[in-house]
Amino acid sequence: MVNIEIDRLTNSIINAVTGDVFDTDVLIANSQDLKITQKEWHFDWQKEFSKGKVYKLVIAGNPNIVQGLLSLIDQKDHTYVSLVENAPYNIGANKIYEGVAGNLFAFACKVAFEQGYEGYISFHAKTELVEHYMKSLGAKRINAQLMYIDTREATILVNRYFKNFEI
Repeated sequence: MVNIEIDRLTNSIINAVTGDVFDTDVLIANSQDLKITQKEWHFDWQKEFSKGKVYKLVIAGNPNIVQGLLSLIDQKDHTYVSLVENAPYNIGANKIYEGVAGNLFAFACKVAFEQGYEGYISFHAKTELVEHYMKSLGAKRINAQLMYIDTREATILVNRYFKNFEI
């Protein structure tokens, strides 16, 4: 179940206080990355390793500080976003960086293009965030909580965050 607010769609991530912009990398997470998350994060990221691939968003050149996590499952016709979460220090009024969640959803769409799924992703949203995802990401409903992002909206997201990626 996806329970993350899209605070801002940016071209990277932005320091919420200074406005400084930082390029990012999305890397495969390893068990060492996830050891630090067990107490502070909301989801059990260790469990996600058995479901699909887990990725970490980091500032370019600084791979040891995780800004957000994403778990993707290949559904053979689209990419399913199992979980996505901001680092604890990127949530709420005192967050350090904005744009983390948008960056992670854009990466999920990029993976879906790379897998030949025309950018299609799906995810289950908490009920109170369905309208938010429709407005912020252009997501559409399949049913009450199952949502998807289609090729058009995926292209917009990928072009925003991944300038050198050819769709």
